[in-house]
Amino acid sequence: MEVKLNKLKSTLEEVVHYQLISNDDTIDINDLIGKEISMTFHGKTQCKSCGDFKKLFAQGFCYNCFLKAPEASPCIINPELCEGHLGKGRDVEWEKANHVQPHVVYLAVSSDLKIGVTRESQVPTRWIDQGASFAIVVAEVPYRKIAGDIEVALKGTFTDKTNWRNMLKNVVIDVDLEDEKWQIEELLPMDLAEYMSEDDTIWEINYPVSKYPEKVVSVGFDKQAEIKGTLSGVKGQYFIFDDGRVLNIRKHEGYYVDFKM
Repeated sequence: MEVKLNKLKSTLEEVVHYQLISNDDTIDINDLIGKEISMTFHGKTQCKSCGDFKKLFAQGFCYNCFLKAPEASPCIINPELCEGHLGKGRDVEWEKANHVQPHVVYLAVSSDLKIGVTRESQVPTRWIDQGASFAIVVAEVPYRKIAGDIEVALKGTFTDKTNWRNMLKNVVIDVDLEDEKWQIEELLPMDLAEYMSEDDTIWEINYPVSKYPEKVVSVGFDKQAEIKGTLSGVKGQYFIFDDGRVLNIRKHEGYYVDFKM
């Protein structure tokens, strides 16, 4: 069947449940683990913002939408740049609906200990997308800019990047998240420390992977038209094949493929 690749839908259960939803089709990815699948790309791509069938520039956007769409604003990557609370942005109404909303700052263990920011309504989806094994909420704030300021204040102590290779090999450090969280209070200026969350719940996330690779080899449709093999699992937004190859599904949003299973 022809399928447009989209970010995998995930549901937190005892083991994360993944679905690929494309137009009227829903593929239960967990059911495919241990089975051979193939995907063939014939050059058809569609921008996830404007919907035009054209060459994609980055993150599922055509070049024009990458420059203009609110979903591709610089404050997506750098939340401290957000001006939605000031009534500014590429699309003011979009900012109100997405960035002038409660956000959380969190610590997550996907490979190393990582600091991050997400909209409150995206918990725990954001952690799953990053392949986190454990996470804890550090601070709760009324809008994105403050979350970004807290993240910036802590970047000298914690990384804000995920080592995706170690994440896919399931290399997980042993760390006391609650202890790390409350050390943060001492690192923040008073105007930011007031947003520290009293919620010390440690979220544990397990992924549907039967075999983690010892060596990770990234593959993609820009270099090869067909990708096939036995699916050994899914973690983050990656398909993991039993020979160590991995495919970043989110990186290929908007790509149409012939999907066989």
